[in-house]
Amino acid sequence: MDVKAPRRFTNKRERSFFNSLGQLGGGGGSRPSKKVICVYHLEGRCNRNPCRFLHVESPAPHVNGKIAKQLPEGMPNKSPNYNRPKNVWVSSGSEDRNQDRVKRDHNYTAPKKLASATGNDESGNITITQKTAENVCDHWISGNCVRGDECKFLHSWYRGDGFSMLAKLDGHKKAVTGIALPLGSDKLYSGSRDGTVRLWDCHTGQCASVINLGAEVGSLICEGPWVFTGMPNVVKAWNIESSTEHSLNGPVGQVYSMVVAKEMLFAGAQDGDILAWKGNPGAKDPFQLAAFLRAHTRAVTCLAVVGSKLYSGSMDNTIRVWDLDTLELVMTLDDHTDVPMSLLCWDQYLLSCSLDQTVKVWVATEAGNLEVAYTHNEDHGLVALCGMNDADGKPVLICSCNDNSICLYELPSFVERGRIFSKREVRALQIGPDGLFFAGDGTGMLGVWKLSKKPSEEMS
Repeated sequence: MDVKAPRRFTNKRERSFFNSLGQLGGGGGSRPSKKVICVYHLEGRCNRNPCRFLHVESPAPHVNGKIAKQLPEGMPNKSPNYNRPKNVWVSSGSEDRNQDRVKRDHNYTAPKKLASATGNDESGNITITQKTAENVCDHWISGNCVRGDECKFLHSWYRGDGFSMLAKLDGHKKAVTGIALPLGSDKLYSGSRDGTVRLWDCHTGQCASVINLGAEVGSLICEGPWVFTGMPNVVKAWNIESSTEHSLNGPVGQVYSMVVAKEMLFAGAQDGDILAWKGNPGAKDPFQLAAFLRAHTRAVTCLAVVGSKLYSGSMDNTIRVWDLDTLELVMTLDDHTDVPMSLLCWDQYLLSCSLDQTVKVWVATEAGNLEVAYTHNEDHGLVALCGMNDADGKPVLICSCNDNSICLYELPSFVERGRIFSKREVRALQIGPDGLFFAGDGTGMLGVWKLSKKPSEEMS
């Protein structure tokens, strides 16, 4: 906030008036911001001390765009459509702008609206008469909700049935960008933008080791005994059985995505190229650069393989299809209107999610082309996808959104099974054995979850 020279008070009465406002504001005599009331104080959840906005008792209600007169004592002071006190210090035309200033000052994030309203009042305005149990309390997640049991928002990391949180692994200082469970290892690997790879003991949940790489990790995967870490201008490869390490040079910029298929490692780079290394077991250098796949004009964000096809999504808003035998481009899919962030191959289907707020289900036609068979629309951009079967064998799609939530959908109906909440958006999802799945968010937190049987709806 810019520091301005204090204004001189013209007389003792004016000085006394502003001093009294400073005392009401709880700011130790600090001058409030243009006499704007703190709406969070009126709701009992202001977490600022001092707060640069006024802390006063609830004023007369704002009714139909006008300031209501003070009602006689004992009379109800709420109109039928009155939900919360409004700012009576300014005219209704600038009221919303002042409340926006209060929200910006408190780092406010608007909660998601309820799926349906409870009705309309006499003025035609929508009224909400029940707790907003659909949405998590942002203040509770931050650890500073003052409403307690009276808060109308959810105080939980998730809602829904058929899954549960087992642990939260805290250690990374920045966003988790990759999660892997190498074959035959009792360690969970996680890579982060903080420049480290952490090894977590699967039995105790404790961090067993930290590998400092000195540069941001853009992606992390495993294949057999190999762990691959994508970094700016290089891919690091570790063999956890032989404890050997190799550097795969060639990428230009950050490596955001990797996948292994047909004894080749594919890595999508920031410049739009996809590099392919051919595995050569037993050789001194077990990885030989075999090809550059060039068609994307911007960074490659995601890769997936099914059968003899490689699929790549890019910041150029396209999905490219490559033949794994010839490494030639065979198709371009441009149905997304924003960046495809994640690709998932499931049976005969290709699923893609994008910042355009859609999940698209692609199916092959008789002519060999791919067409969109179904589009699921979300209220927010989508960041990552993974899928697994629950304990009953029912397929469940897990997708993270950039509103800091993860949605679980039953397929093929896309009926929502539940929702997981986090402090920041989840950028890395990974499935594990026995119904486990892992989610790494933008703060560096790594959540361990378990998918189980969905409780029978017929049980009372």
